[in-house]
Amino acid sequence: MNKTNTFRPLIALIAIVAVTFIACKKNSSSEFSAVGQQTVSLYMTDAPVAYDQVLIDLKSVQVLIDTSKNTRKNDTCNFERMGDDHHNRRRENKDSALVWEDLGVSAGIYDILKLRNGVDTLLANKTVVNGAIRMIKLELGTQNAVMVDSVVYPLQLPATANPYVLVKLKGDELDEYLPRKSRLWLDFDLANSIIKERNGQYYLRPYFKPFVVKNTASITGVIAPADAKATVTVYNATDSAFAIPNRDGKFKLRGLKEGSYTVIINSANGYASKMINNVEVKTTKEVELGMITLTK
Repeated sequence: MNKTNTFRPLIALIAIVAVTFIACKKNSSSEFSAVGQQTVSLYMTDAPVAYDQVLIDLKSVQVLIDTSKNTRKNDTCNFERMGDDHHNRRRENKDSALVWEDLGVSAGIYDILKLRNGVDTLLANKTVVNGAIRMIKLELGTQNAVMVDSVVYPLQLPATANPYVLVKLKGDELDEYLPRKSRLWLDFDLANSIIKERNGQYYLRPYFKPFVVKNTASITGVIAPADAKATVTVYNATDSAFAIPNRDGKFKLRGLKEGSYTVIINSANGYASKMINNVEVKTTKEVELGMITLTK
Protein backbone atom coordinates (compact mmCIF):
# COMPACT_ATOMS: atom_id res chain seq x y z
CA MET A 1 0.00 0.00 0.00
CA ASN A 2 1.30 3.47 -0.92
CA LYS A 3 0.83 5.40 2.34
CA THR A 4 2.13 8.61 0.80
CA ASN A 5 -0.70 8.72 -1.78
CA THR A 6 -3.25 7.78 0.87
CA PHE A 7 -2.45 10.72 3.12
CA ARG A 8 -1.82 13.30 0.41
CA PRO A 9 -5.54 14.15 -0.23
CA LEU A 10 -6.13 14.38 3.53
CA ILE A 11 -3.22 16.79 3.99
CA ALA A 12 -4.47 18.91 1.07
CA LEU A 13 -7.96 19.06 2.58
CA ILE A 14 -6.60 20.12 5.97
CA ALA A 15 -4.55 22.84 4.25
CA ILE A 16 -7.60 24.18 2.41
CA VAL A 17 -9.67 24.28 5.60
CA ALA A 18 -6.83 26.00 7.46
CA VAL A 19 -6.40 28.63 4.75
CA THR A 20 -10.15 29.33 4.67
CA PHE A 21 -10.29 29.69 8.45
CA ILE A 22 -7.25 31.98 8.52
CA ALA A 23 -8.67 34.09 5.68
CA CYS A 24 -11.59 34.91 7.98
CA LYS A 25 -9.30 35.78 10.86
CA LYS A 26 -6.17 37.47 9.58
CA ASN A 27 -5.79 40.64 7.55
CA SER A 28 -2.81 42.85 6.99
CA SER A 29 -3.22 46.51 7.87
CA SER A 30 -3.13 47.42 4.18
CA GLU A 31 -6.32 45.42 3.54
CA PHE A 32 -8.50 47.36 5.98
CA SER A 33 -10.91 50.01 4.73
CA ALA A 34 -10.62 53.66 5.70
CA VAL A 35 -10.89 54.31 9.43
CA GLY A 36 -14.22 55.79 10.44
CA GLN A 37 -17.76 55.15 11.54
CA GLN A 38 -21.19 54.77 10.02
CA THR A 39 -24.72 55.12 11.36
CA VAL A 40 -27.00 52.11 10.89
CA SER A 41 -30.80 52.26 11.19
CA LEU A 42 -32.57 48.90 11.47
CA TYR A 43 -36.34 48.68 11.07
CA MET A 44 -38.72 45.77 11.62
CA THR A 45 -41.99 45.20 9.82
CA ASP A 46 -44.41 42.28 9.73
CA ALA A 47 -45.76 39.83 7.17
CA PRO A 48 -48.88 39.09 9.24
CA VAL A 49 -50.90 36.04 10.17
CA ALA A 50 -54.48 35.66 11.33
CA TYR A 51 -53.73 35.74 15.07
CA ASP A 52 -54.84 38.27 17.67
CA GLN A 53 -51.29 38.91 18.90
CA VAL A 54 -47.77 37.64 18.39
CA LEU A 55 -45.45 38.63 21.25
CA ILE A 56 -41.72 38.24 20.69
CA ASP A 57 -39.18 38.47 23.51
CA LEU A 58 -36.23 40.28 21.93
CA LYS A 59 -33.06 40.46 24.03
CA SER A 60 -30.48 42.06 21.76
CA VAL A 61 -29.42 42.72 18.18
CA GLN A 62 -25.80 42.63 16.97
CA VAL A 63 -24.24 43.08 13.55
CA LEU A 64 -21.08 41.53 12.14
CA ILE A 65 -19.18 44.17 10.16
CA ASP A 66 -16.48 43.45 7.61
CA THR A 67 -14.01 46.35 7.75
CA SER A 68 -11.80 45.05 4.93
CA LYS A 69 -11.55 46.80 1.57
CA ASN A 70 -13.03 43.83 -0.28
CA THR A 71 -15.74 41.93 1.58
CA ARG A 72 -15.90 39.34 -1.22
CA LYS A 73 -12.68 37.83 0.17
CA ASN A 74 -14.67 36.70 3.18
CA ASP A 75 -17.52 35.04 1.27
CA THR A 76 -16.16 31.60 2.19
CA CYS A 77 -16.17 32.32 5.92
CA ASN A 78 -18.26 30.11 8.19
CA PHE A 79 -20.64 32.85 9.30
CA GLU A 80 -22.92 30.30 10.97
CA ARG A 81 -20.12 29.34 13.33
CA MET A 82 -19.16 32.94 13.95
CA GLY A 83 -22.73 33.75 14.93
CA ASP A 84 -22.82 30.75 17.24
CA ASP A 85 -19.70 31.43 19.29
CA HIS A 86 -19.07 35.19 19.19
CA HIS A 87 -20.42 35.66 22.71
CA ASN A 88 -17.70 33.35 23.99
CA ARG A 89 -15.14 35.94 22.93
CA ARG A 90 -14.83 39.49 24.14
CA ARG A 91 -14.05 40.70 20.62
CA GLU A 92 -12.57 39.53 17.35
CA ASN A 93 -8.78 39.53 17.21
CA LYS A 94 -7.23 42.94 16.59
CA ASP A 95 -5.96 41.81 13.21
CA SER A 96 -9.38 40.56 12.11
CA ALA A 97 -11.46 42.51 9.61
CA LEU A 98 -14.69 41.05 11.04
CA VAL A 99 -16.00 42.98 14.05
CA TRP A 100 -19.14 42.51 16.15
CA GLU A 101 -21.11 45.60 17.19
CA ASP A 102 -24.11 45.69 19.53
CA LEU A 103 -26.88 47.96 18.21
CA GLY A 104 -28.17 48.74 21.70
CA VAL A 105 -31.74 47.59 21.05
CA SER A 106 -34.06 47.93 24.04
CA ALA A 107 -34.77 44.45 25.37
CA GLY A 108 -38.45 43.70 25.82
CA ILE A 109 -41.64 42.14 24.46
CA TYR A 110 -42.60 43.34 20.97
CA ASP A 111 -46.17 43.01 19.66
CA ILE A 112 -45.25 42.10 16.10
CA LEU A 113 -48.78 42.30 14.67
CA LYS A 114 -48.77 46.06 15.21
CA LEU A 115 -46.20 46.23 12.40
CA ARG A 116 -48.46 45.59 9.44
CA ASN A 117 -49.59 47.36 6.27
CA GLY A 118 -46.51 49.53 5.92
CA VAL A 119 -45.99 50.25 9.62
CA ASP A 120 -42.43 49.93 10.95
CA THR A 121 -40.70 50.06 14.29
CA LEU A 122 -37.18 51.47 14.53
CA LEU A 123 -35.24 48.78 16.35
CA ALA A 124 -31.92 50.58 16.33
CA ASN A 125 -30.13 53.71 15.20
CA LYS A 126 -26.51 53.30 16.18
CA THR A 127 -23.10 54.60 15.16
CA VAL A 128 -20.74 51.68 14.59
CA VAL A 129 -17.42 50.95 12.91
CA ASN A 130 -17.39 51.57 9.16
CA GLY A 131 -17.69 48.56 6.85
CA ALA A 132 -20.00 46.09 5.14
CA ILE A 133 -22.61 44.41 7.34
CA ARG A 134 -22.40 40.67 6.72
CA MET A 135 -24.71 39.30 9.39
CA ILE A 136 -27.43 40.35 11.85
CA LYS A 137 -27.94 38.37 15.04
CA LEU A 138 -31.23 38.69 16.94
CA GLU A 139 -31.21 37.04 20.37
CA LEU A 140 -34.54 35.82 21.70
CA GLY A 141 -35.82 35.27 25.22
CA THR A 142 -38.31 32.69 26.47
CA GLN A 143 -41.38 34.90 26.96
CA ASN A 144 -42.74 34.49 23.43
CA ALA A 145 -46.49 33.99 23.02
CA VAL A 146 -49.30 33.92 20.49
CA MET A 147 -52.95 34.85 21.08
CA VAL A 148 -55.54 32.89 19.10
CA ASP A 149 -59.27 33.59 19.55
CA SER A 150 -58.48 35.56 22.74
CA VAL A 151 -56.53 32.64 24.25
CA VAL A 152 -52.78 33.09 24.89
CA TYR A 153 -50.46 30.16 24.13
CA PRO A 154 -46.71 29.90 24.81
CA LEU A 155 -44.68 30.23 21.63
CA GLN A 156 -41.73 27.98 22.22
CA LEU A 157 -38.47 27.56 20.41
CA PRO A 158 -37.83 23.93 19.37
CA ALA A 159 -35.68 22.06 21.87
CA THR A 160 -32.80 21.76 19.39
CA ALA A 161 -32.99 25.35 18.16
CA ASN A 162 -30.59 28.10 19.11
CA PRO A 163 -32.05 31.05 21.07
CA TYR A 164 -31.16 33.45 18.27
CA VAL A 165 -31.71 34.14 14.58
CA LEU A 166 -28.90 34.77 12.09
CA VAL A 167 -29.70 36.89 9.04
CA LYS A 168 -26.78 36.48 6.65
CA LEU A 169 -26.10 39.27 4.15
CA LYS A 170 -23.82 39.77 1.17
CA GLY A 171 -22.67 43.14 2.48
CA ASP A 172 -24.33 45.41 -0.09
CA GLU A 173 -27.99 45.20 0.93
CA LEU A 174 -28.29 48.36 3.03
CA ASP A 175 -29.61 51.63 1.62
CA GLU A 176 -26.96 54.33 2.04
CA TYR A 177 -29.35 57.30 1.87
CA LEU A 178 -26.67 59.74 3.08
CA PRO A 179 -22.87 59.40 3.28
CA ARG A 180 -22.15 56.73 5.93
CA LYS A 181 -25.80 56.61 6.96
CA SER A 182 -27.51 53.35 6.01
CA ARG A 183 -30.81 51.62 6.72
CA LEU A 184 -32.34 48.19 6.32
CA TRP A 185 -35.77 46.67 6.91
CA LEU A 186 -36.39 43.17 8.34
CA ASP A 187 -39.70 41.65 7.31
CA PHE A 188 -40.72 39.15 10.01
CA ASP A 189 -42.48 36.45 7.98
CA LEU A 190 -44.80 35.07 10.66
CA ALA A 191 -46.67 32.75 8.31
CA ASN A 192 -43.46 30.76 7.85
CA SER A 193 -42.21 31.34 11.41
CA ILE A 194 -45.06 29.98 13.56
CA ILE A 195 -45.86 26.27 13.48
CA LYS A 196 -48.81 24.63 15.21
CA GLU A 197 -48.31 20.97 16.10
CA ARG A 198 -51.03 18.36 16.41
CA ASN A 199 -50.89 18.58 20.21
CA GLY A 200 -51.93 22.24 20.00
CA GLN A 201 -48.47 23.56 20.91
CA TYR A 202 -47.14 26.54 18.96
CA TYR A 203 -43.46 26.68 18.00
CA LEU A 204 -41.37 29.58 16.74
CA ARG A 205 -38.85 29.18 13.92
CA PRO A 206 -38.17 32.83 13.08
CA TYR A 207 -37.68 33.76 9.44
CA PHE A 208 -36.68 37.30 8.42
CA LYS A 209 -36.57 38.73 4.92
CA PRO A 210 -34.25 41.77 4.62
CA PHE A 211 -35.16 44.50 2.14
CA VAL A 212 -34.78 48.21 1.40
CA VAL A 213 -37.63 50.36 0.15
CA LYS A 214 -35.70 51.96 -2.71
CA ASN A 215 -34.89 48.58 -4.32
CA THR A 216 -38.31 46.97 -3.98
CA ALA A 217 -41.94 47.61 -4.89
CA SER A 218 -45.27 47.60 -3.06
CA ILE A 219 -48.96 46.87 -3.69
CA THR A 220 -51.73 48.71 -1.84
CA GLY A 221 -55.52 48.71 -1.89
CA VAL A 222 -58.73 48.82 0.11
CA ILE A 223 -61.10 45.88 0.60
CA ALA A 224 -64.76 46.18 1.57
CA PRO A 225 -66.84 45.25 3.43
CA ALA A 226 -65.04 44.60 6.72
CA ASP A 227 -67.44 41.71 7.39
CA ALA A 228 -65.69 39.74 4.65
CA LYS A 229 -62.68 39.23 6.96
CA ALA A 230 -60.42 39.25 3.91
CA THR A 231 -56.76 38.31 3.64
CA VAL A 232 -54.49 39.17 0.71
CA THR A 233 -51.82 36.99 -0.88
CA VAL A 234 -49.59 38.05 -3.78
CA TYR A 235 -47.22 35.66 -5.50
CA ASN A 236 -45.28 34.73 -8.59
CA ALA A 237 -42.68 32.08 -9.37
CA THR A 238 -39.96 33.66 -7.19
CA ASP A 239 -41.65 35.85 -4.58
CA SER A 240 -44.69 36.01 -2.32
CA ALA A 241 -46.22 38.15 0.41
CA PHE A 242 -49.27 38.15 2.68
CA ALA A 243 -51.36 40.92 4.27
CA ILE A 244 -54.36 41.38 6.54
CA PRO A 245 -56.29 44.63 5.94
CA ASN A 246 -56.72 47.00 8.88
CA ARG A 247 -60.10 48.08 10.28
CA ASP A 248 -60.61 50.47 7.37
CA GLY A 249 -59.90 47.70 4.87
CA LYS A 250 -56.54 49.15 3.80
CA PHE A 251 -53.60 46.85 3.07
CA LYS A 252 -50.03 47.30 1.88
CA LEU A 253 -47.46 44.73 0.86
CA ARG A 254 -43.85 45.88 0.65
CA GLY A 255 -40.46 44.46 -0.20
CA LEU A 256 -41.63 42.93 -3.49
CA LYS A 257 -39.23 42.18 -6.30
CA GLU A 258 -39.97 43.58 -9.73
CA GLY A 259 -42.24 41.32 -11.78
CA SER A 260 -45.77 40.19 -12.58
CA TYR A 261 -47.88 39.00 -9.64
CA THR A 262 -51.18 37.28 -8.99
CA VAL A 263 -53.26 38.81 -6.19
CA ILE A 264 -55.68 36.53 -4.34
CA ILE A 265 -58.23 37.96 -1.91
CA ASN A 266 -59.62 35.23 0.34
CA SER A 267 -62.80 36.02 2.23
CA ALA A 268 -65.17 34.54 4.82
CA ASN A 269 -68.79 34.85 5.96
CA GLY A 270 -70.19 33.84 2.59
CA TYR A 271 -68.35 36.45 0.51
CA ALA A 272 -66.78 35.33 -2.76
CA SER A 273 -63.02 35.38 -3.01
CA LYS A 274 -61.36 37.25 -5.85
CA MET A 275 -58.28 36.86 -8.03
CA ILE A 276 -56.46 39.62 -9.92
CA ASN A 277 -53.95 38.42 -12.50
CA ASN A 278 -50.95 40.09 -14.13
CA VAL A 279 -50.34 42.86 -11.62
CA GLU A 280 -47.09 44.42 -12.83
CA VAL A 281 -44.82 45.96 -10.19
CA LYS A 282 -41.70 48.01 -10.80
CA THR A 283 -38.86 48.69 -8.39
CA THR A 284 -39.45 51.82 -6.24
CA LYS A 285 -43.05 52.04 -7.50
CA GLU A 286 -46.29 51.55 -5.56
CA VAL A 287 -49.12 49.78 -7.38
CA GLU A 288 -52.53 51.05 -6.23
CA LEU A 289 -55.34 48.54 -6.73
CA GLY A 290 -57.98 50.96 -5.43
CA MET A 291 -61.24 49.88 -3.84
CA ILE A 292 -62.01 46.15 -4.11
CA THR A 293 -65.60 45.33 -3.17
CA LEU A 294 -66.47 41.72 -2.37
CA THR A 295 -69.96 40.35 -2.84
CA LYS A 296 -71.92 37.32 -1.66
